[in-house]
Amino acid sequence: MFQRTLRRLTLLNSIVFLLIFIAFGVMLYGYVARQLFDDIDQAMEHKVNAFHISNGRPGSGNAPPAFFDPRILILLRDGEGNIINLYPFPIEGITEITTFLDKVQTNKLQTRRIEDHVYRILSLPYGYSDNILIRGNTTPSAIQEVIAISIVDSEVGILRRFMFIIFTGQLVAMIVIIPAGYYLAQRALVPIRAAWEKQQQFVADASHELRTPLAVIKSNAELLLRHPAHTVEEETIRITNVVRETIRMSKLVSTLFTLARADANQIELQTAPLILSEVIIHVAEQFDPLAEMKNIRLQVDMQDEIEIVADKERLHQLFVILLDNAIKYTAAQGSINVLCHKQSNMAVIKVADTGSGIEPEDLSRIFDRFFRGDKVRSRDAGGAGLGLAIAHWIVEKHGGKIWATSEIGVGTQIYINLPIERM
Repeated sequence: MFQRTLRRLTLLNSIVFLLIFIAFGVMLYGYVARQLFDDIDQAMEHKVNAFHISNGRPGSGNAPPAFFDPRILILLRDGEGNIINLYPFPIEGITEITTFLDKVQTNKLQTRRIEDHVYRILSLPYGYSDNILIRGNTTPSAIQEVIAISIVDSEVGILRRFMFIIFTGQLVAMIVIIPAGYYLAQRALVPIRAAWEKQQQFVADASHELRTPLAVIKSNAELLLRHPAHTVEEETIRITNVVRETIRMSKLVSTLFTLARADANQIELQTAPLILSEVIIHVAEQFDPLAEMKNIRLQVDMQDEIEIVADKERLHQLFVILLDNAIKYTAAQGSINVLCHKQSNMAVIKVADTGSGIEPEDLSRIFDRFFRGDKVRSRDAGGAGLGLAIAHWIVEKHGGKIWATSEIGVGTQIYINLPIERM
Protein backbone atom coordinates (compact mmCIF):
# COMPACT_ATOMS: atom_id res chain seq x y z
CA MET A 1 0.00 0.00 0.00
CA PHE A 2 2.74 2.46 0.95
CA GLN A 3 4.76 1.72 -2.20
CA ARG A 4 1.79 2.53 -4.42
CA THR A 5 1.14 5.70 -2.45
CA LEU A 6 4.83 6.60 -2.67
CA ARG A 7 4.74 6.29 -6.47
CA ARG A 8 1.60 8.39 -6.73
CA LEU A 9 3.00 11.09 -4.47
CA THR A 10 6.26 11.11 -6.45
CA LEU A 11 4.35 11.54 -9.70
CA LEU A 12 2.12 14.23 -8.23
CA ASN A 13 5.06 16.15 -6.74
CA SER A 14 6.96 15.93 -10.02
CA ILE A 15 4.00 17.22 -12.03
CA VAL A 16 3.40 20.09 -9.61
CA PHE A 17 7.07 21.12 -9.65
CA LEU A 18 7.23 20.84 -13.44
CA LEU A 19 4.13 23.02 -13.84
CA ILE A 20 5.64 25.56 -11.45
CA PHE A 21 8.87 25.64 -13.46
CA ILE A 22 6.97 25.98 -16.74
CA ALA A 23 4.77 28.76 -15.35
CA PHE A 24 7.83 30.54 -13.97
CA GLY A 25 9.64 30.21 -17.32
CA VAL A 26 6.64 31.55 -19.23
CA MET A 27 6.27 34.51 -16.88
CA LEU A 28 10.00 35.25 -17.02
CA TYR A 29 10.05 35.05 -20.81
CA GLY A 30 6.99 37.29 -21.04
CA TYR A 31 8.51 39.83 -18.67
CA VAL A 32 11.81 40.00 -20.58
CA ALA A 33 9.99 40.25 -23.93
CA ARG A 34 7.78 43.02 -22.61
CA GLN A 35 10.74 44.94 -21.22
CA LEU A 36 12.69 44.64 -24.48
CA PHE A 37 9.80 45.71 -26.69
CA ASP A 38 8.58 48.37 -24.25
CA ASP A 39 11.86 50.23 -24.71
CA ILE A 40 11.52 50.06 -28.50
CA ASP A 41 7.84 51.02 -28.41
CA GLN A 42 8.47 54.01 -26.18
CA ALA A 43 11.30 55.21 -28.46
CA MET A 44 9.05 54.85 -31.50
CA GLU A 45 6.21 56.73 -29.86
CA HIS A 46 8.63 59.44 -28.74
CA LYS A 47 9.91 59.91 -32.31
CA VAL A 48 6.39 60.13 -33.69
CA ASN A 49 5.51 62.76 -31.11
CA ALA A 50 8.77 64.60 -31.90
CA PHE A 51 7.75 64.72 -35.56
CA HIS A 52 4.32 66.15 -34.63
CA ILE A 53 5.86 68.88 -32.49
CA SER A 54 8.66 69.84 -34.84
CA ASN A 55 6.39 69.69 -37.86
CA GLY A 56 3.57 71.63 -36.26
CA ARG A 57 3.64 74.11 -39.15
CA PRO A 58 3.97 71.93 -42.21
CA GLY A 59 5.04 73.74 -45.26
CA SER A 60 8.52 74.53 -44.09
CA GLY A 61 9.69 72.03 -46.65
CA ASN A 62 12.51 70.65 -44.52
CA ALA A 63 12.42 67.48 -42.44
CA PRO A 64 13.64 68.39 -38.97
CA PRO A 65 16.68 66.43 -37.77
CA ALA A 66 15.24 66.18 -34.25
CA PHE A 67 13.54 62.87 -34.94
CA PHE A 68 16.46 61.18 -36.68
CA ASP A 69 17.46 57.91 -35.02
CA PRO A 70 19.44 55.16 -36.80
CA ARG A 71 17.27 52.54 -35.09
CA ILE A 72 13.94 54.11 -36.03
CA LEU A 73 12.61 55.27 -39.39
CA ILE A 74 9.81 57.83 -39.68
CA LEU A 75 7.66 57.51 -42.81
CA LEU A 76 4.47 59.28 -43.80
CA ARG A 77 1.36 58.06 -45.58
CA ASP A 78 -0.69 60.53 -47.61
CA GLY A 79 -4.38 60.48 -48.37
CA GLU A 80 -3.85 58.33 -51.45
CA GLY A 81 -1.94 55.67 -49.48
CA ASN A 82 1.46 56.62 -50.82
CA ILE A 83 4.46 56.25 -48.52
CA ILE A 84 6.63 59.38 -48.25
CA ASN A 85 10.30 59.14 -47.27
CA LEU A 86 11.45 62.35 -45.55
CA TYR A 87 15.11 61.40 -45.38
CA PRO A 88 17.54 62.88 -47.94
CA PHE A 89 19.14 59.47 -48.48
CA PRO A 90 17.77 56.18 -49.81
CA ILE A 91 16.73 53.54 -47.27
CA GLU A 92 17.80 49.96 -47.82
CA GLY A 93 14.82 47.67 -48.29
CA ILE A 94 12.37 50.58 -48.42
CA THR A 95 10.58 49.02 -51.40
CA GLU A 96 9.77 45.81 -49.52
CA ILE A 97 8.84 47.79 -46.42
CA THR A 98 6.49 50.18 -48.21
CA THR A 99 4.85 47.26 -49.97
CA PHE A 100 4.07 45.68 -46.65
CA LEU A 101 2.88 48.91 -45.02
CA ASP A 102 -0.40 48.68 -46.95
CA LYS A 103 -1.46 46.00 -44.43
CA VAL A 104 -0.47 47.98 -41.34
CA GLN A 105 -3.35 48.99 -39.05
CA THR A 106 -3.53 52.40 -37.44
CA ASN A 107 -3.05 52.78 -33.65
CA LYS A 108 -1.75 49.25 -33.30
CA LEU A 109 1.76 47.96 -32.63
CA GLN A 110 2.75 45.11 -34.89
CA THR A 111 5.76 42.87 -35.35
CA ARG A 112 6.38 41.57 -38.85
CA ARG A 113 9.14 39.66 -40.62
CA ILE A 114 10.14 41.17 -43.94
CA GLU A 115 12.77 39.35 -45.91
CA ASP A 116 15.46 38.38 -43.37
CA HIS A 117 14.66 41.03 -40.81
CA VAL A 118 12.05 41.52 -38.09
CA TYR A 119 10.45 44.97 -37.75
CA ARG A 120 8.36 46.64 -35.10
CA ILE A 121 5.82 49.01 -36.68
CA LEU A 122 3.69 51.77 -35.14
CA SER A 123 1.22 53.80 -37.23
CA LEU A 124 -0.50 56.85 -35.70
CA PRO A 125 -2.83 59.37 -37.39
CA TYR A 126 -1.36 62.79 -38.00
CA GLY A 127 -2.60 65.10 -35.25
CA TYR A 128 -2.93 68.46 -37.03
CA SER A 129 -5.77 69.79 -39.17
CA ASP A 130 -3.25 71.67 -41.32
CA ASN A 131 -1.74 68.53 -42.75
CA ILE A 132 -0.31 69.72 -46.06
CA LEU A 133 3.30 68.77 -46.62
CA ILE A 134 5.27 70.70 -49.28
CA ARG A 135 8.58 69.22 -50.38
CA GLY A 136 10.59 71.22 -52.89
CA ASN A 137 8.84 71.53 -56.22
CA THR A 138 6.64 68.47 -55.77
CA THR A 139 2.90 68.53 -55.50
CA PRO A 140 1.75 69.19 -51.91
CA SER A 141 0.66 66.02 -50.09
CA ALA A 142 -2.00 65.64 -47.41
CA ILE A 143 -0.48 63.71 -44.48
CA GLN A 144 -2.80 61.06 -43.02
CA GLU A 145 -0.51 58.89 -40.88
CA VAL A 146 2.94 58.96 -39.31
CA ILE A 147 4.61 55.54 -39.35
CA ALA A 148 7.55 54.57 -37.12
CA ILE A 149 9.56 51.49 -38.05
CA SER A 150 12.30 49.87 -35.98
CA ILE A 151 14.33 46.80 -36.76
CA VAL A 152 14.26 44.40 -33.79
CA ASP A 153 16.58 41.64 -34.99
CA SER A 154 18.79 41.94 -31.90
CA GLU A 155 15.82 41.82 -29.51
CA VAL A 156 14.36 38.79 -31.27
CA GLY A 157 17.77 37.13 -31.13
CA ILE A 158 18.01 37.79 -27.40
CA LEU A 159 14.56 36.27 -26.87
CA ARG A 160 15.46 33.19 -28.90
CA ARG A 161 18.60 32.62 -26.87
CA PHE A 162 16.67 33.25 -23.68
CA MET A 163 14.01 30.73 -24.74
CA PHE A 164 16.73 28.18 -25.44
CA ILE A 165 18.15 28.77 -21.96
CA ILE A 166 14.71 28.37 -20.40
CA PHE A 167 14.04 25.19 -22.42
CA THR A 168 17.41 23.74 -21.43
CA GLY A 169 16.71 24.66 -17.82
CA GLN A 170 13.37 22.88 -18.02
CA LEU A 171 15.07 19.70 -19.26
CA VAL A 172 17.63 19.86 -16.46
CA ALA A 173 14.87 20.59 -13.98
CA MET A 174 12.98 17.48 -15.10
CA ILE A 175 16.03 15.39 -14.25
CA VAL A 176 16.21 16.96 -10.78
CA ILE A 177 12.46 17.10 -10.17
CA ILE A 178 11.88 13.34 -10.16
CA PRO A 179 14.34 12.50 -7.34
CA ALA A 180 13.21 15.64 -5.50
CA GLY A 181 9.58 14.53 -5.80
CA TYR A 182 10.55 11.06 -4.57
CA TYR A 183 12.39 12.55 -1.58
CA LEU A 184 9.45 14.80 -0.65
CA ALA A 185 7.03 11.89 -1.05
CA GLN A 186 9.12 9.83 1.34
CA ARG A 187 9.21 12.71 3.81
CA ALA A 188 5.44 13.11 3.54
CA LEU A 189 4.91 9.43 4.24
CA VAL A 190 7.02 9.44 7.42
CA PRO A 191 4.23 10.72 9.72
CA ILE A 192 1.69 8.59 7.84
CA ARG A 193 3.78 5.47 8.37
CA ALA A 194 4.26 6.39 12.01
CA ALA A 195 0.52 6.97 12.49
CA TRP A 196 -0.29 3.70 10.70
CA GLU A 197 2.18 1.72 12.79
CA LYS A 198 0.92 3.42 15.93
CA GLN A 199 -2.65 2.55 15.02
CA GLN A 200 -1.72 -1.05 14.27
CA GLN A 201 0.12 -1.31 17.58
CA PHE A 202 -2.81 0.33 19.35
CA VAL A 203 -5.28 -2.18 17.88
CA ALA A 204 -3.00 -5.11 18.72
CA ASP A 205 -2.45 -3.92 22.30
CA ALA A 206 -6.14 -3.16 22.82
CA SER A 207 -7.08 -6.59 21.49
CA HIS A 208 -4.53 -8.20 23.79
CA GLU A 209 -5.79 -6.30 26.84
CA LEU A 210 -9.41 -7.13 26.06
CA ARG A 211 -8.63 -10.76 25.36
CA THR A 212 -7.51 -11.49 28.92
CA PRO A 213 -10.70 -10.39 30.75
CA LEU A 214 -12.86 -11.94 28.04
CA ALA A 215 -11.03 -15.25 28.45
CA VAL A 216 -11.51 -15.10 32.23
CA ILE A 217 -15.22 -14.31 31.87
CA LYS A 218 -15.67 -17.07 29.29
CA SER A 219 -13.88 -19.72 31.34
CA ASN A 220 -15.75 -18.86 34.55
CA ALA A 221 -19.08 -18.78 32.72
CA GLU A 222 -18.40 -22.22 31.23
CA LEU A 223 -17.57 -23.57 34.69
CA LEU A 224 -20.85 -22.13 35.99
CA LEU A 225 -22.76 -23.86 33.19
CA ARG A 226 -21.19 -27.21 34.10
CA HIS A 227 -22.81 -27.10 37.52
CA PRO A 228 -26.34 -25.77 37.04
CA ALA A 229 -27.42 -27.23 40.36
CA HIS A 230 -24.90 -25.19 42.38
CA THR A 231 -26.12 -22.25 44.39
CA VAL A 232 -24.82 -18.68 44.09
CA GLU A 233 -22.99 -19.12 47.36
CA GLU A 234 -21.18 -22.17 46.05
CA GLU A 235 -20.08 -20.33 42.91
CA THR A 236 -19.17 -17.04 44.62
CA ILE A 237 -15.54 -17.19 43.50
CA ARG A 238 -16.40 -17.65 39.82
CA ILE A 239 -19.09 -14.96 39.91
CA THR A 240 -16.65 -12.61 41.61
CA ASN A 241 -14.11 -13.30 38.87
CA VAL A 242 -16.67 -12.47 36.21
CA VAL A 243 -17.68 -9.24 37.93
CA ARG A 244 -14.07 -8.20 38.56
CA GLU A 245 -13.01 -8.79 34.96
CA THR A 246 -16.15 -7.07 33.68
CA ILE A 247 -15.31 -3.99 35.74
CA ARG A 248 -11.74 -4.10 34.50
CA MET A 249 -12.88 -4.41 30.86
CA SER A 250 -15.41 -1.63 31.30
CA LYS A 251 -12.71 0.64 32.70
CA LEU A 252 -10.39 -0.24 29.83
CA VAL A 253 -13.07 0.47 27.20
CA SER A 254 -13.87 3.80 28.87
CA THR A 255 -10.18 4.75 28.84
CA LEU A 256 -9.84 3.77 25.18
CA PHE A 257 -12.88 5.86 24.35
CA THR A 258 -11.35 8.84 26.13
CA LEU A 259 -8.10 8.48 24.17
CA ALA A 260 -10.00 8.07 20.88
CA ARG A 261 -11.97 11.25 21.53
CA ALA A 262 -8.76 13.03 22.52
CA ASP A 263 -7.10 11.99 19.24
CA ALA A 264 -10.11 13.32 17.31
CA ASN A 265 -10.06 16.63 19.28
CA GLN A 266 -13.60 15.96 20.45
CA ILE A 267 -12.84 16.70 24.10
CA GLU A 268 -12.91 20.36 25.05
CA LEU A 269 -11.50 21.55 28.34
CA GLN A 270 -13.90 23.31 30.70
CA THR A 271 -11.40 25.84 31.97
CA ALA A 272 -11.96 28.15 34.91
CA PRO A 273 -9.78 29.83 37.56
CA LEU A 274 -8.87 27.46 40.40
CA ILE A 275 -6.39 27.04 43.24
CA LEU A 276 -3.98 24.27 42.23
CA SER A 277 -3.04 23.32 45.79
CA GLU A 278 -6.69 22.64 46.67
CA VAL A 279 -6.98 20.11 43.82
CA ILE A 280 -3.76 18.33 44.80
CA ILE A 281 -4.63 18.21 48.50
CA HIS A 282 -8.13 16.88 47.73
CA VAL A 283 -6.71 14.02 45.61
CA ALA A 284 -4.05 13.25 48.23
CA GLU A 285 -6.74 12.97 50.92
CA GLN A 286 -8.51 10.34 48.82
CA PHE A 287 -5.32 8.25 48.66
CA ASP A 288 -4.43 8.58 52.34
CA PRO A 289 -6.35 5.40 53.33
CA LEU A 290 -4.66 3.37 50.56
CA ALA A 291 -1.24 4.67 51.54
CA GLU A 292 -1.94 3.87 55.20
CA MET A 293 -3.05 0.33 54.31
CA LYS A 294 0.27 -0.27 52.50
CA ASN A 295 2.20 1.49 55.28
CA ILE A 296 3.39 4.20 52.85
CA ARG A 297 4.02 7.76 53.99
CA LEU A 298 2.19 10.23 51.71
CA GLN A 299 3.37 13.81 52.15
CA VAL A 300 2.15 16.95 50.34
CA ASP A 301 4.22 20.15 50.35
CA MET A 302 2.50 23.22 48.86
CA GLN A 303 5.06 26.04 48.92
CA ASP A 304 2.85 28.57 47.10
CA GLU A 305 -0.85 29.13 46.64
CA ILE A 306 -1.05 29.12 42.84
CA GLU A 307 -4.13 30.18 40.90
CA ILE A 308 -4.31 28.88 37.33
CA VAL A 309 -6.91 28.66 34.58
CA ALA A 310 -7.52 24.97 33.94
CA ASP A 311 -10.07 22.16 33.77
CA LYS A 312 -10.56 21.06 37.37
CA GLU A 313 -11.90 17.59 36.50
CA ARG A 314 -8.99 16.84 34.17
CA LEU A 315 -6.41 18.00 36.70
CA HIS A 316 -8.12 15.83 39.32
CA GLN A 317 -7.86 12.89 36.89
CA LEU A 318 -4.18 13.73 36.27
CA PHE A 319 -3.19 13.60 39.95
CA VAL A 320 -5.29 10.49 40.55
CA ILE A 321 -3.30 8.71 37.83
CA LEU A 322 0.04 9.84 39.23
CA LEU A 323 -0.72 8.97 42.87
CA ASP A 324 -2.35 5.68 41.90
CA ASN A 325 0.80 4.64 40.01
CA ALA A 326 3.04 5.81 42.85
CA ILE A 327 1.13 3.74 45.44
CA LYS A 328 1.00 0.67 43.18
CA TYR A 329 4.73 0.55 42.67
CA THR A 330 5.93 1.68 46.10
CA ALA A 331 6.58 -1.04 48.62
CA ALA A 332 5.68 -0.94 52.32
CA GLN A 333 7.72 1.47 54.46
CA GLY A 334 8.19 3.62 51.37
CA SER A 335 7.22 7.24 50.85
CA ILE A 336 5.52 9.45 48.28
CA ASN A 337 6.16 13.18 48.20
CA VAL A 338 4.09 15.70 46.23
CA LEU A 339 5.67 19.14 45.90
CA CYS A 340 4.25 22.21 44.22
CA HIS A 341 5.74 25.66 43.81
CA LYS A 342 5.73 28.66 41.50
CA GLN A 343 8.62 29.32 39.14
CA SER A 344 8.37 32.39 36.91
CA ASN A 345 5.03 32.04 35.11
CA MET A 346 4.85 28.25 35.57
CA ALA A 347 3.42 26.01 38.25
CA VAL A 348 5.95 23.22 38.91
CA ILE A 349 4.66 19.93 40.37
CA LYS A 350 6.80 16.97 41.39
CA VAL A 351 5.50 13.55 42.40
CA ALA A 352 8.36 11.45 43.79
CA ASP A 353 8.15 7.90 45.15
CA THR A 354 10.61 5.40 46.57
CA GLY A 355 9.41 2.54 44.39
CA SER A 356 11.39 0.04 42.40
CA GLY A 357 12.13 2.53 39.61
CA ILE A 358 12.07 2.24 35.84
CA GLU A 359 14.68 0.74 33.56
CA PRO A 360 16.63 3.43 31.64
CA GLU A 361 15.66 1.98 28.27
CA ASP A 362 11.97 2.10 29.24
CA LEU A 363 11.97 5.63 30.63
CA SER A 364 11.34 7.34 27.28
CA ARG A 365 8.35 5.08 26.57
CA ILE A 366 6.37 5.29 29.79
CA PHE A 367 3.93 7.79 28.24
CA ASP A 368 3.22 5.49 25.27
CA ARG A 369 -0.11 3.74 25.23
CA PHE A 370 -0.18 0.21 26.61
CA PHE A 371 3.48 0.38 27.59
CA ARG A 372 4.34 -1.33 30.86
CA GLY A 373 7.87 -1.91 32.04
CA ASP A 374 6.89 -4.90 34.18
CA LYS A 375 3.92 -6.35 32.31
CA VAL A 376 3.21 -9.16 34.74
CA ARG A 377 3.24 -6.96 37.81
CA SER A 378 1.28 -4.23 36.03
CA ARG A 379 -1.44 -6.63 34.99
CA ASP A 380 -1.66 -8.05 38.52
CA ALA A 381 -2.06 -4.48 39.79
CA GLY A 382 -4.90 -3.92 37.37
CA GLY A 383 -3.05 -1.61 35.01
CA ALA A 384 -3.32 -1.56 31.23
CA GLY A 385 -0.56 0.94 30.50
CA LEU A 386 -2.94 3.78 29.58
CA GLY A 387 -2.84 5.98 32.68
CA LEU A 388 0.32 7.90 31.87
CA ALA A 389 -0.79 8.29 28.25
CA ILE A 390 -3.91 10.08 29.48
CA ALA A 391 -1.82 12.10 31.94
CA HIS A 392 0.44 13.18 29.08
CA TRP A 393 -2.58 14.27 27.01
CA ILE A 394 -4.06 16.25 29.92
CA VAL A 395 -0.82 18.14 30.52
CA GLU A 396 -0.29 18.91 26.83
CA LYS A 397 -3.91 20.01 26.46
CA HIS A 398 -3.25 22.56 29.20
CA GLY A 399 -0.16 23.80 27.36
CA GLY A 400 2.29 22.23 29.82
CA LYS A 401 5.05 19.62 29.82
CA ILE A 402 5.46 16.34 31.66
CA TRP A 403 8.56 14.16 31.99
CA ALA A 404 10.06 11.60 34.33
CA THR A 405 13.36 10.60 35.88
CA SER A 406 14.00 7.31 37.62
CA GLU A 407 16.65 5.10 39.14
CA ILE A 408 16.30 1.40 39.73
CA GLY A 409 15.92 0.64 43.43
CA VAL A 410 15.68 4.32 44.37
CA GLY A 411 12.40 5.53 42.90
CA THR A 412 10.70 7.59 40.21
CA GLN A 413 10.03 11.32 39.90
CA ILE A 414 7.32 12.76 37.65
CA TYR A 415 7.69 16.46 36.84
CA ILE A 416 4.91 18.68 35.49
CA ASN A 417 5.05 22.28 34.33
CA LEU A 418 1.71 24.05 33.89
CA PRO A 419 1.39 27.64 32.63
CA ILE A 420 -0.20 29.94 35.19
CA GLU A 421 -1.55 32.35 32.59
CA ARG A 422 -2.95 30.68 29.50
CA MET A 423 -3.53 32.54 26.25
